[in-house]
Parts: sequence; structure tokens; C-alpha cells
Amino acid sequence: MQIDKLKDEIKEYAKEIGIDKIGFASADVFGELRERLRRQQELNYQSGFEKGSIEERTEPQRLLPEAQSIISIALAYPSRMKNAPKGTKADRRGIFARASWGMDYHLVLQDRLEKLDSFIKKRVPDAVTKIMVDTGELSDRAVAERAGIGYSGKNCAIITKEFGSFVYLGEMLTNIPFIPDEPVEDSCGDCRKCIEACPTGALIDHGGPKGGQINAQRCISFLTQTKDFMPEEFRGKIGNRLYGCDTCQQVCPKNKGIDFHIHKEFEPDPEAAKPKLKPLLRISNREFKEKFGYMAGSWRGKKPIQRNALIALGHFKDETAIEDLKELLRKDPRPVIRGTAAWTLGKIGTEEAVKAINEAMEKETDEQVLYEMEKGLDLAKIK
Repeated sequence: MQIDKLKDEIKEYAKEIGIDKIGFASADVFGELRERLRRQQELNYQSGFEKGSIEERTEPQRLLPEAQSIISIALAYPSRMKNAPKGTKADRRGIFARASWGMDYHLVLQDRLEKLDSFIKKRVPDAVTKIMVDTGELSDRAVAERAGIGYSGKNCAIITKEFGSFVYLGEMLTNIPFIPDEPVEDSCGDCRKCIEACPTGALIDHGGPKGGQINAQRCISFLTQTKDFMPEEFRGKIGNRLYGCDTCQQVCPKNKGIDFHIHKEFEPDPEAAKPKLKPLLRISNREFKEKFGYMAGSWRGKKPIQRNALIALGHFKDETAIEDLKELLRKDPRPVIRGTAAWTLGKIGTEEAVKAINEAMEKETDEQVLYEMEKGLDLAKIK
């Protein structure tokens, strides 16, 4: 079969199965990315969630020796929630980032790529492929940029002409030698809105034409997924975020007016995407899985979400949460949860909150928790 004809057929089929953008790239080494990753490693900007070595992440043929091309796909997701619930003083709410509003995108993109794979193999029986969605070694963004899906902006997201940066990405390595598509020209220009708006200064502008760089260690999206104590420097920046951060996308001019509700899988359940905070403190593992298990934001389990909910309650200085916080201080077996509850009580700072910390200190033996309790008492004095 002619490669050009096959490429056109794949593009047509991609539309039929709900792929919003598709592009084709060479499987050549990602030389520039390799240098950026080495620099990232030297500066300790990595999150630790990255998979594979720098060589595996930049040399496609290490992953599929026969690889000649990479097919990149993008699916758009909503930026606005219909019927979003509003928090009240008695029932404050947290928020999941937009990329986690609906069904876990890994599953949805995997499904689309598997359908594409079957389609290709019916036409080219000896085709060899390898599918990846976010958790693979390759950089989804680098592949999408090379395939002409969009360009890498200063917010380190792929920005598409049609859907802004509100797209999920996935790719397929193949031995079929497709003619590559042309990359899209970067059009961030002199705009620095995302860099200036980042709450923790995680975005770094190196002044070049190839987008920005991110210090994952300072990125709220990364920090909300960690399981240990949240570094104190960042607790005041988290606000009511439970998972992820959308600030750099929200301020981007390329996202102005962008809101696509194309895929029913990505439509949020408002009560899951913007849940009440206090019930999260008492939720069981089973209840957590039932309510949030289908979302990408649940992948680290309930502990980070509960810790972030505690920080959010401290952000609101929510006095109605004191009884729940006292209960956690007395009974929760996890030091991170007890310690963060003590910090939150200190942020609330009422007499009852201070008394609860002092009483719990008499029985506490964990050094980190005791440190957080002292910190809580200091915060209460400042109030």
C-alpha cells in the first residue's frame, strides 16, 4: 500500500473514532530534548515521576528497534465546568485540575490508540507498533511538537491552534516510514503571563524560541501529588487545590474563550471535581475508590488528597472543621495527616484549636508531627 494513501486513511479514521488532532513525526533522536533533560537533571528540576533514562526518553529506537515514525494524537478536554457547585462557610470545597475532571485520560487515549493500531494492522499486517500515553519513556510534548500538533509554550504545555493547551497527548511508535508533518511555529512571542502568574515561580524562561522550562520541584501540580509533608514554603500557595494546578493555562492568551465538550468521558462530575473538603478527611479507601477511582487525580491514592484538603481548610481558616481535625490528631495512624492537621489547627488559631494541639502533644511521639505541632502553635500566636 502507498504510504501517502495510508496516511490519509489513518487521518480519516482518526476523526471517526474521536481523535481531535493527529500528526506524524520521524523517529529520529530528540537531540535538543536530550540536552534540555541533561540540564534539567543538573539543576535538579526533575519530579522523580519520569520513566526511563535520558537515552530511552530521547532515542525512540531504544524502545522499538524497528521504529521509523511516531504518530502523535491529541484529544481536547473542557476548561469550564457546567453547574459548578459553590462552597459555603460551612462547607468549603477543593478543586481538581481540569486535566483530572473526567475519566482518566490514560485509559481514553489508550483506547483510541489501540483502535488506530488495529486499523493500521489490518492494512499493513507486518506493521510493528508501540503505544504510549504519558507513562511511557518518550516525552509526549516533544513528540507532539515534532508532529505538528502544536508548539511548546513557555508554560511547558503544547499549545494547539484549535484547542489551546487543553489537550491530552499520546503516541504510537511504528516501523512504517510515514512522511513527517511540519512542526508549528512558536507564537508565544514576548508574552510572559504564565511565568509571571505561576504561584511558586516554577516556570523558567531561558529566553530562547523553544518554550520554557519547568522546575518540577516547585510546581504545584507536582507538589499536590507528593505523599510526604508539603514543604512549608508552598502551603500558602496551594489554596484549595487538591490535585494539579491550572494557573499557567488559565492566564494564557491562547486559551481565551477555549472550552470544548467533545468527549463525554471527559465531562466532570461536579461533586467529584470540586468536592467538599471535610468529608474527604473521613473518607475510607473504598469510598475514595468509588468516588474518585476513575479520575487521573486518584492515581496516588487518598493520602495526598487528604493532606491537600487539610491545607485548604487552613487556607480558609475553617473553624467548622475543628472537630474533624481533633479526631485526626487523636486517631489517624499516618504522621503526615496528624502533623498537617496540627498545622491547620494553628492556621485556624482559635482557643479550641490551640487547646487541641496542646493536648495531642502530650501523647505524640513522632518527631516530625511534634515539629508540626510546634509550628501550629507559632502560627496561632501570629493570628
